[in-house]
Amino acid sequence: MNRKQLLPLLLALMLMLPALAEEEEEDEWSFWELSGEANVAYNAVEWKFPVDLMDMEPDLVMLVNKSMFLAKDYVPDDLVKMKALKLDKQGNNTSGGVRMVDATWQLRQECASALVALCDAARAEGHELYLKSGYRSYSKQATMYENRIKKYGYDDGWVTKPGASDHQTGLGCDVVPKKWTSGGMNSNMAKEPETQWMAEHCAEFGFILRYPKDKEDITKINYEPWHLRYVGKEAAAYIMENGLCLEEFHDQLMAAIDDFLANGGQESLVKDFVQTSATDRYAKY
Repeated sequence: MNRKQLLPLLLALMLMLPALAEEEEEDEWSFWELSGEANVAYNAVEWKFPVDLMDMEPDLVMLVNKSMFLAKDYVPDDLVKMKALKLDKQGNNTSGGVRMVDATWQLRQECASALVALCDAARAEGHELYLKSGYRSYSKQATMYENRIKKYGYDDGWVTKPGASDHQTGLGCDVVPKKWTSGGMNSNMAKEPETQWMAEHCAEFGFILRYPKDKEDITKINYEPWHLRYVGKEAAAYIMENGLCLEEFHDQLMAAIDDFLANGGQESLVKDFVQTSATDRYAKY
């Protein structure tokens, strides 16, 4: 090919470059201003939910309850053993651990790190918190549930069914003041300064109160001021600031996903947030 033949070809390629660049841009997400609020779009489809897709992890905001069961063989793959707290003379946490009750508990790595940070912050303000319960397997929950049913003859709302326990996620933990480290737990714990501090500040570390006082008809679980659930900082801030329980957050998120897909949104961006319950596989309960 001589120079005279090559020149038209080069010119044609140069004209095509802007079009190719535009096609690449269509696969990206973008922000714009509308009515003074920042909005985000994915492939030009607006995401109409207060928490952005990029600020949530599907496995962190998963819903587990008496309608949405985890499989019997579900075990988080990043569980870590919580370390016992050790303080130096200056009061610094040298072990990267927390105060624990009775046993060494496990939590998922991100949740464990966040709990250490929360307990350190509470201690700095004069509040000592103890981890009383963390990850529980399906089989352990089954034993606890069956023992409770044998003792009382019915489900009294304190121990949930196996597969329906927030503890099986490795993101749920019971955190209590020192005076509540032994014996049973009840809603009176909410009166303690430590528990009140925890309710006010937990979202700063990515936690929510999983079973709020005024949501028992939705969660189907009694009010538990000690039960924290890790969901990530952005989701936690939205849930706690708006007085939601995780079920309500989940309903809103599913509605946003339906709207996103109805308007041509990319399914691959949201499919991992849509859950399937294992309820039918374990009809025994």
